[in-house]
Amino acid sequence: MNDRKRSSESLPCYLSATADCSYLQARQSRSLFIDPQLPMSSPLYGLLLEQGFRRSGNLVYRHRCDRCQRCIPLRLPVARFAPRRRQRRVWKRWQEVEVIDRGTDFDSEHFQLYQDYIESRHPDGGMANPDPEQYRQFLTSDWCATRFLEFRLRGELQAVAVTDRVPQGLSAIYTFYRPDRQSMSPGVFTLLWQIREAQRLGLSWLYLGFWIAGCDKMEYKAGYRPLQALIDGQWREFANGDALPVLS
Repeated sequence: MNDRKRSSESLPCYLSATADCSYLQARQSRSLFIDPQLPMSSPLYGLLLEQGFRRSGNLVYRHRCDRCQRCIPLRLPVARFAPRRRQRRVWKRWQEVEVIDRGTDFDSEHFQLYQDYIESRHPDGGMANPDPEQYRQFLTSDWCATRFLEFRLRGELQAVAVTDRVPQGLSAIYTFYRPDRQSMSPGVFTLLWQIREAQRLGLSWLYLGFWIAGCDKMEYKAGYRPLQALIDGQWREFANGDALPVLS
């Protein structure tokens, strides 16, 4: 059975127990996981991305909360992306950067940067105090074409963007960077670079994961237009000036 047929049928899934939401205070969350014993592939995962799924390590999931629908999958149609003025300024600011495409082998320099980033950005969350095994389990998988993209200025590591390649696009998994470079907007630049890379490869989409209304750390995703959001099973497009919906 081919991957497209499998993705259109009911795949074996598991619904997680209810837990405190990692993004919104005083809310509960649940996730729907594709059976981890199911043979997964990059093409099948690409089709599941189209249906709002995402991966964390080898686990492919989407949110299925009892009383909340605020987690909305997003993707960018890269051929029609139009950078805003601030985004163009950030791009120019990083013109001297060197981008190096790495594989997924463990790199101690990457891991130290990841530790520094988590300590600065998420010191009290579930990601705090990572060890190398947790790091690998979160960012890599056994079946996906994943790259660790290094961004260096004058030889010094500034940021790492973890990116998956699927047949129809790229998926931005996670980016971490030097906390003391926050004023240079490295997160903006690495996302712009991934958009341009998808354009160069002739791909259609850059998948951005979830946008969550009311979560400040997710708000940046709404700044890239045109933007498509998966709502009620359909991808709807939002141009400049269009507000993303807040689903209760």
